[in-house]
Amino acid sequence: MTQTRTQAQMQADSQDSLSIRKADAARWFETLRNDICARFEEIEKDAEIDDPQACHSDGQLSGLLDAGQFERKSWQREGGGGGEISVMHGRVFEKVGVNISVVHGQFSPEFRGSIPGAEASGDFWAGGISLVSHPHNPFVPSAHMNTRFIVTSKSWFGGGGDLTPMMPAAAEEALFHADLKACCDAHDAAYYPKFKDWCDEYFYLPHRDEPRGVGGIFYDYLDSGDAEADFAFTRDVGTCFADSYSQIVRQNMNRRWTSDDRQKQLVKRGRYVEFNLLYDRGTLFGLKTGGNIEAILMSLPPEVKWP
Repeated sequence: MTQTRTQAQMQADSQDSLSIRKADAARWFETLRNDICARFEEIEKDAEIDDPQACHSDGQLSGLLDAGQFERKSWQREGGGGGEISVMHGRVFEKVGVNISVVHGQFSPEFRGSIPGAEASGDFWAGGISLVSHPHNPFVPSAHMNTRFIVTSKSWFGGGGDLTPMMPAAAEEALFHADLKACCDAHDAAYYPKFKDWCDEYFYLPHRDEPRGVGGIFYDYLDSGDAEADFAFTRDVGTCFADSYSQIVRQNMNRRWTSDDRQKQLVKRGRYVEFNLLYDRGTLFGLKTGGNIEAILMSLPPEVKWP
């Protein structure tokens, strides 16, 4: 009897610990969202676009002289949980979305086999943040970041960030990767080369035989046995991305650009659309779990062209 009670208590303690980890992760994703939105709104205010000619030689930003602000919309998921969409259209950011969600329930039978620990009951809990930025200026790279905490009968962290320049951007690529490497190295020297390669393999368009952008890091199923260390790394990935990308935006947001530059940007955006609709795991996960369609497709740019 004593052994049985001890085992029961250990199981209860484990469940309590997991509940705390879920709550901590959900709070962090909201905190990171608030920080990023505040940074990007400050960028909008600081941009030198009082005169459209400051950035576009053809004056195509004449209707976008006011600094943008995020608009938020909450949603509820049938089956459990929900989230909040935050989207801004402004002078610097043609469209940027920063979404958070916490959802729970059961995976459909046909989807369970592809998720670790979900094979038996299909029960899951998932919290996360997802960001996609599509700036006006072709010399400001588009970017993506997400981090998440998934719980089935197992639990793990995942996420990463990557950069998609529309124009040549060697300096921006070097800065972004140096920042991510420093972030990774602070936790494990093996992380950066492993997660960089994983990103290069993941964000690749097989039908085009080309990468989506210049990469970054991507990781999934991170369960080192030290949940606090894994969570600390995931937090640092989000903060590192916010710091690095904000710097890249500020360095380039006031550069001049032309109609020809814009056309190249719109065609390159087409690759972004192709990847997200054909290969992206997050898109598939959202659709398979009854997520909010507006939130799932937030990653798509507002304007795009195919030659």
